[in-house]
Amino acid sequence: MKLEDLQPAAGSKRKDKRVGRGVGSGHGKTSCKGHKGQKARSGGTKGPAFEGGQMPLQRRLPKRGFKNNFSVEFAIINLKDINTLKDMDIITPEALLEKGVIKNLKSGLKVLGEGEIQRPVTIKADAFSASALAKIAAAGGKAEVV
Repeated sequence: MKLEDLQPAAGSKRKDKRVGRGVGSGHGKTSCKGHKGQKARSGGTKGPAFEGGQMPLQRRLPKRGFKNNFSVEFAIINLKDINTLKDMDIITPEALLEKGVIKNLKSGLKVLGEGEIQRPVTIKADAFSASALAKIAAAGGKAEVV
């Protein structure tokens, strides 16, 4: 097989229409674009948002809200959820992710103080609420900030 013998499979490629190559070709003079007007010019149309010179919708509607690019969003877990994990003594974000307790770790894990914890456990997380720290210490456990 030689390089000059290579060709696409039969029926996989159609030839481009050759326009503007004389009146006898059937696609000459106006190159299948009709007569004059915006659609006959080079550059074609104005794009999907163009409304004929009227102020486009995305510019008529007011801008609202603010997105803080530096905000930190935590995956959260409550003490009542930790209390249900009887077989775990050391609780880490990776272990919770593996067990399916949290779906997405986001920027880290934050432990909140809703519910009670009855046994001493070591919890490793990125942040703790004040009430969660107090309840963990009262149960004899440890809270470690990772």
